[in-house]
Amino acid sequence: MKLSFLGAAREVTGSCFLVETEQARFLVDCGMIQGGREAPARNRKPFAFDPQTIDFVLLTHAHIDHSGLLPKLTREGYRGPIFATAASADLLQVMLPDSAHIQETEARRDGRRVRAKRGQHTDPVPLYTLQDAQACLRQVWPVPYDEELVPRAGVRCRFRDAGHILGSAIIEVWVDESAGTTKLVFSGDLGHPGRPILRDPARIADADILIMESTYGDRAHKDHAASQAELIDIVEGTLQRQRGNVIIPAFAVGRTQEIIYHLHRLTREGRLRGLRIFVDSPMATEATRITRQHLELFDEAARNLAAWHARGRDVPYLHFTESVEESMALNKVRSGAIIISASGMCDAGRIRHHLRHNLPRRESSVLIAGFQAKGTLGRRLVDGAKRVRLFGEDIPVRAGIHTVGGLSAHADQPALLAWAAGFQRPPRQTCIVHGETAAADALAARLGALPGWNVTVPEAGMTLHWPPQTKESHNDR
Repeated sequence: MKLSFLGAAREVTGSCFLVETEQARFLVDCGMIQGGREAPARNRKPFAFDPQTIDFVLLTHAHIDHSGLLPKLTREGYRGPIFATAASADLLQVMLPDSAHIQETEARRDGRRVRAKRGQHTDPVPLYTLQDAQACLRQVWPVPYDEELVPRAGVRCRFRDAGHILGSAIIEVWVDESAGTTKLVFSGDLGHPGRPILRDPARIADADILIMESTYGDRAHKDHAASQAELIDIVEGTLQRQRGNVIIPAFAVGRTQEIIYHLHRLTREGRLRGLRIFVDSPMATEATRITRQHLELFDEAARNLAAWHARGRDVPYLHFTESVEESMALNKVRSGAIIISASGMCDAGRIRHHLRHNLPRRESSVLIAGFQAKGTLGRRLVDGAKRVRLFGEDIPVRAGIHTVGGLSAHADQPALLAWAAGFQRPPRQTCIVHGETAAADALAARLGALPGWNVTVPEAGMTLHWPPQTKESHNDR
């Protein structure tokens, strides 16, 4: 068997792993690279394999950095099934067409830029089209949690709850070959235990090979109580004392719904009052609707809060914008609004308009509640940029920039170590992925110091042979 690390190796986005066995050739995730000027060109590069030779795809969850190149895979000849949990399958119905719309829009914009600069007419070719996304969605097969799936002879799979976003999964894979059976475990993105709404990540008993995420592998989040206190202070300070707006860049799937949950729960407890919340993201609106359809995946506290909200008593004002005109009207609001908008890393979508109108204002605040990849506008704000470029304008950053790490959907280092401790014995080989180099190396060092743990941090393009062969062939490029 061979396992190739084609994405999310020493970086957070672009998850893609190729498994080649005696019986099958399949992918785990096929995600888009996000952040930085090189991302579009990297996403356009040919796949490192022939899509027509892939037998099936296993998808850990619907976030675009894990699913966003699936339409490109279909466009280039893949015709097999894409297995995902039922909730992920529902979310893909919204996310992949939205991503295709972005690709088509950016291609047209690039064509106009070329004509303006060079006077040449170009026929823009998007990374993929809405038609490609729709064709891809017809290949998605929903599967239940915790039930065995046999996508091909010699390969068995099981999707376990990862607690990251709705429908997210840890995937167990058993591969039968002449040398015996090998069990691989792909952690996907692991949620932080004790978070509201979703259940904690499932514990896995054993693995021969563990492929484990490390987004926050080098840090600890603030505890829940401290994060709640920080959120209250930011909201009250901005809305009541400073008379400004709170702008929250949020991923449409997962982060938006959890922020709404926190604001509603704090209102129910009497710790916040008089909130006016605007969700300005068509995809977030759809994702919230889908989330409400999967209450069976919620924890008890989230189900209770949903029932309270449904009764409609003393709930905060919550409005989902429906039109571009409504979105533009929010930019005229000078105070008292909490505006939640995508994209979560501030690199596209309506959030950029809200930042353009609020970053120059000392009265306003920007609340960062999710991971910001290198090269993104969100990362520059977190790193303390004094000025940023938006829509060709030089925008001063006077608003308060607040990072509340405790609201992250990703497990921190202590939580990752605690999840790994759930194995009854150390995996024979652990590969740390989905983390920038510092985070991946830090988690690898902590795990590698434990008795019996054999840990590596693969480079992009590296291939792991199993069972291990000679030292020279163990990690081919």
